[in-house]
Amino acid sequence: MVPIRDENPTRGTAYVTYALIILNILVFIYEATLMGPRLETFFDTWAIVPSQLTASFAGSPRHSLPAEALTLVTSQFLHGGILHLGGNMLYLWIFGNNVEDEMGHTRFLIFYLLCGIFAGLAQYFFAADSSIPSLGASGAIAGVLGAYVLRFPQARVLAAIPIFIIFFTFRVPAILFLGFWFVQQAFYGVASFGAPTNIGMESGGIAYWAHAGGFVVGAVLGPLFGLFSTSGVKPFSDGKF
Repeated sequence: MVPIRDENPTRGTAYVTYALIILNILVFIYEATLMGPRLETFFDTWAIVPSQLTASFAGSPRHSLPAEALTLVTSQFLHGGILHLGGNMLYLWIFGNNVEDEMGHTRFLIFYLLCGIFAGLAQYFFAADSSIPSLGASGAIAGVLGAYVLRFPQARVLAAIPIFIIFFTFRVPAILFLGFWFVQQAFYGVASFGAPTNIGMESGGIAYWAHAGGFVVGAVLGPLFGLFSTSGVKPFSDGKF
């Protein structure tokens, strides 16, 4: 299923959501200028390389903890291909604005980055010795989805199913659309034990545990970041962040 849009209007402009989309696109454009070893070096430096992160946690003098820990943030803005980028930005575009609308700009940005960090750690936990770079915004966006379905379970999502060259569209409550997405990620995560699961240059796999972990973290952190605190107050109308 591919989401097209949701039927859930917002009260203000989702500046942070749009800024995140633009930043991800700009970083990807820069990636496109790199070839071969330069791109590999770029990913090795700014993506999560689990084995390097493990070494930094162990105090290896070759891997400084601050530098490696920083990749838990920088990796969120890297993508392994145009489809990887496009899929992530589509979900962020559709679901991010409503969550930002509820939380406010600054809290949403912190929430987004924290979801990405914990999602990266969830994937790291299952592949701590891997040397394959792990990258992408999907863990952070999964956190947004977890918050969205908690706050707007009955919001209608217009989705499409491609069958050959024909797209069939239908409307479904968010709790069903995103609930199915979460169950799918968790199932694939369990099924992937013993197989490469990081999006990276060598495997081309998918970080299912980052998706499932980010979704759960988003649902847990959402209320702590004001997901239900507006009580009818428009967070953008009073200028408060």
